[in-house]
Amino acid sequence: MEVQVPDEPVVALFGQDATLDCSFSPDANFSLDDLTLIWQLTDTKRLVHSFSGGRDQLLDQGGDYANRTALFYDQLAQGNVSLLLRRVEVSDEGSFTCFVRDSSSAAVTLQVAAPYSKPSMYLEPNKDLKPGDLVAVTCHASRGYPQASVLWQDGQGSNITENITTSQVANEEGLFDVQSVLQVLVEPSSTYFCLVRNPVLQEETRASVTITGQHPRFPTVALWVTVALAICVLGLLIVLAYVCQKKIRESCEEEEENAGTEEQIGEGEQSKTALQPLKSKESKDDNEQEID
Repeated sequence: MEVQVPDEPVVALFGQDATLDCSFSPDANFSLDDLTLIWQLTDTKRLVHSFSGGRDQLLDQGGDYANRTALFYDQLAQGNVSLLLRRVEVSDEGSFTCFVRDSSSAAVTLQVAAPYSKPSMYLEPNKDLKPGDLVAVTCHASRGYPQASVLWQDGQGSNITENITTSQVANEEGLFDVQSVLQVLVEPSSTYFCLVRNPVLQEETRASVTITGQHPRFPTVALWVTVALAICVLGLLIVLAYVCQKKIRESCEEEEENAGTEEQIGEGEQSKTALQPLKSKESKDDNEQEID
């Protein structure tokens, strides 16, 4: 009796159940009591599941597979000896051998896969960008398996992947977080696409970011500082003008007062001069009267 397994790897989603197909063609007088079935890891021969004497034999089962394996018991008599593996983990990936006693054995490959999250994108720096500035565009996707391929495109769909730095780090579950950084010079209203592809699932997630890249503008803080300084200078000028005007007015009033004083002094001197001849004449007349 020949054991039959798929030629292609079995793709199982992380955390989901997977079926490793294996079958044979039983004889007409086949009995389950005669069936001896062993599932084991191909490379290490570690026991995954065993069945004989009409029931499971799991005493020597590897601890990683405890309570995670089962057979399709209602189909064993028809030669279906497939293995049900529950809650698939990254560490389950590999080759499993299906061995049926008095028959042949064959290996089936399990390929684990997990879709990546939708990428998130951000800029550094992310404020006050202007044309010609160098900016780092970061694309991040998480919890995928196996390692992803990352493709960058500009707004016209051209490949710009050559100018990137990509790192992929596995977490404690074996799933990958991928981070890819693109260095670009800012152009007005430029758009960049990040595409994260899972090579096993043939799935692609994408995200995009648009950089407005405004032309240089007067910084807001500097603008307010300038306005405040201008107000202060204007206030000083107003105060200075007022002081100068007051000084000029006081000087003019002082000059006017001085001029009035001088005029009064002049008039007084003229009066004295006019009285002197009169007094002289009166003295002369008095003298003449005394002679007579």
